[in-house]
Amino acid sequence: MENIRSLTDKTAIGLSLLCALHCLAFPFAMVLVPSLAGLSLDGEAFHLWMVIAVIPTSLFALTLGCKHHKRYWVVLTGLVGLLILAMAAIAGAKVLGETGEKSLTLLGATVIALGHYWNFRRCQNNERCQ
Repeated sequence: MENIRSLTDKTAIGLSLLCALHCLAFPFAMVLVPSLAGLSLDGEAFHLWMVIAVIPTSLFALTLGCKHHKRYWVVLTGLVGLLILAMAAIAGAKVLGETGEKSLTLLGATVIALGHYWNFRRCQNNERCQ
C-alpha cells in the first residue's frame, strides 16, 4: 500500500506542477510554436479536466497517508488547495479575468503540491506508513 500512496502523492504533485506550467508557459509556447493552437489546451475545458484528474488522486493519497500519520492539517492543506484550484477552474477567466484565474490556479497548485509533499515526507518518516 505504501507504493500506491507514494505513487499517488507523486502523481498529484506532478499534476499540480503541470497546471502551474500550463498557466505560466503555455502563452509563451503558443508564440514560439503557433501550431500548438490546434491542440485546444488554452480553453476552460483543459482546466476542468485537470481538476477532474487532480481531485480523486489528491483525495486518495492524502486520506491514505493521513490514516497512518494522523496529521490532519496535511489533509486540510490539500483540501484548501483543491478548493482554490476548483474555484479557478469553475469561475474561469470570464469571471476572474486572465490574471485572476492564473493567480488562483498557481496558488491552488502550489498549496496542493505542498500538502502532498508534506504527506509524502510524513509517511517516509513514520514507521506506521511503511
